[in-house]
Amino acid sequence: MASSSSAPPPTEPAPPTGTAAPAETAIEPQVQDSLHIEAEVSEQGSDADSAYGDDLESYTTSLKSTVLNYRFENGRRYHAFKEDEKKYYFPNDDEESDRLDLYHHIQTLRLGGELHLAPIGDNPQRILDVATGTGIWAIDMGDKYPSAEILGNDLSPTQPSLVPPNVKFEVDDIEDEWVYSSKFDFIHARYLTCSIRDWPKLVRQIWKNTKPGGWVEFQDFETGFYTSANGDFTPDSPLGDWCNKLADAVRSFGIEPDPGPKIEGWVKEVGFTNVVAKTLPLPVGTWPKDKTLKEIGAFNLIMYLDNLEAITLRLWTTAFGWSAEEVKVLCAQLRPLFKNPRARMQHNWYVVYAQKPLDAVD
Repeated sequence: MASSSSAPPPTEPAPPTGTAAPAETAIEPQVQDSLHIEAEVSEQGSDADSAYGDDLESYTTSLKSTVLNYRFENGRRYHAFKEDEKKYYFPNDDEESDRLDLYHHIQTLRLGGELHLAPIGDNPQRILDVATGTGIWAIDMGDKYPSAEILGNDLSPTQPSLVPPNVKFEVDDIEDEWVYSSKFDFIHARYLTCSIRDWPKLVRQIWKNTKPGGWVEFQDFETGFYTSANGDFTPDSPLGDWCNKLADAVRSFGIEPDPGPKIEGWVKEVGFTNVVAKTLPLPVGTWPKDKTLKEIGAFNLIMYLDNLEAITLRLWTTAFGWSAEEVKVLCAQLRPLFKNPRARMQHNWYVVYAQKPLDAVD
């Protein structure tokens, strides 16, 4: 993983007006079964009951029990759908949901208050949120675009049941073949780092399922930290070693740990045009002078301090054979380093949006 000790601090984001992009920085990148299983089994009317009877009830009950039969390790809960294939190494319990919702807030702040930067217009009809997590982005989009049909998918059915009427969630493995009958005006894929084995395939599937003239947007990371000018953080520090081990662990399972700087190339390669790529550093800690970046850094620091064990536990115990107790000791040693204001740490967040040509041929 590439790191740099000379990257300048992040610049002030643009005000949240319209779809204006946030301020850019002068830095370089730190260089189904395709079966759509609804999380909740919908009630069947009398006609449906007479048509399908006990067979449907037995089938849907079996599917539901499969996705809800969660795994528990070291006091944390993990997804069950396709668990034998080890699709995802982070928890799916309430603590993890809080972490993901906090990251949603951080990322929205960094976009100047916007949910996306792609110029999708005021009346999109079909929107897909790939690996929706807690569903918070899809829900916010449902409120913002009441005329649109919003679909979010994920390995875990952890999304709320009370959502806008135009929002729906389903359990699905996005690395299987997609079988949607209709294409989407906008496909959104955010925070998939450390979870995808074949990114070029995923981008191709997004291409095939985007309408000609439609838009896509990716927002993702690389795992390494770097320091702003005059910061104390160095890649060979214990925190740098933690980042390297995280990437090594994920890579050992055939998963890409650093998709952020590579997304632009994958998007162009498959045929998308009007590609816009931005590198937006996210500070860790309250060291920035800019008010918004200071707020982002504070939330980012809280995210790491409260969730180091969730990020580390399964990867270290599975890839390196550590015990849960050894992981907890490591996290306790790392927390003071995260809180060091002289480190002036940040990490890169990459936003890439692009359009499918009107004359595109799949």
